[in-house]
Amino acid sequence: MTLTSPHLGSSAEWTDARLLYALEEVVEQELNRHLKVTKDWMPHEYVPWSDGRNFPGFFEDGEAWDPSQSKVTDIGKIALVVNLLTEDNLPSYHHEIASLFGRDGAWGTWVHRWTAEEGRHGIVMRDYLLASRAVDPDKLEQFRMSHMSEGFESDNRHSMLHSVAYVAFQELATRISHRNTGHQSGDPVCDRMLARIATDENLHMVFYRNLLGAAFELAPDLTMQAVRDVVVNFRMPGHGMPGFERAAAQMAIGEIYNMRIHHDDVLQPVLRFLKVLQIEGLGPDGLRAQEELGLYMNGLDSEASKFDERLAARKARMAARAAG
Repeated sequence: MTLTSPHLGSSAEWTDARLLYALEEVVEQELNRHLKVTKDWMPHEYVPWSDGRNFPGFFEDGEAWDPSQSKVTDIGKIALVVNLLTEDNLPSYHHEIASLFGRDGAWGTWVHRWTAEEGRHGIVMRDYLLASRAVDPDKLEQFRMSHMSEGFESDNRHSMLHSVAYVAFQELATRISHRNTGHQSGDPVCDRMLARIATDENLHMVFYRNLLGAAFELAPDLTMQAVRDVVVNFRMPGHGMPGFERAAAQMAIGEIYNMRIHHDDVLQPVLRFLKVLQIEGLGPDGLRAQEELGLYMNGLDSEASKFDERLAARKARMAARAAG
């Protein structure tokens, strides 16, 4: 990767504006690569419209929703609602990244393209849930109104570099959550739909991961500190939605997204690809951040192992009850 902008001598000289300018060439390269490999798809082609029927309200023949009308598993329903409500906050996400990255040049083109692609995800998931009657439509709309009315403020809105680091991990986390939800949904139609969404999320992750790699070349100390901060304080964007803590706990037990998955399938792949813990030549601040990141990852691995043990014990108890 060739960076034409000069490497400034001190981390203190890097501002968001200078980093945005210095990384613009990389953004353009990654945008062109993304547009070559991505494939447009039609959300309506993934929805089982023939399963749909009218709900009560304006239609005299409307049929009230009932949990038994869907083949989706209980954990699949919980995860689908969490995943959809997360996608619903797209206007807030767009505002955040447009404010940080700008609307001009390659940055602006990417911001709008990303937003357009993400928009498909909410469209197809809601259409699927309503057509298949997987969840209570009234509660779903009430949750959406409540969640979106609160707005969204990123933990990393203070820094462009922190935001790039965050989305590099968060896009992969979203991909993993969608794929695992599909696998455990009990419905091949749902699984196929979420696999299509996950493909988009993976391409978005690659874009931001490669951009983060370029930032390490330009400002290694600042980027290392940003990655350390993001990893240590990571929260999924849906943390403010109604009932998120309980839903997250159920998704952890259901092995859709938990500490082990977060460590092994989200954090480690990005850190390993960029060789973050092997980067040399760091200054005192960067070296300290790298050491703290390594210690945190070791601690998270230990905590994940404890979670694995508790989950295995829970499965054994449930199996014993079923056998008895």
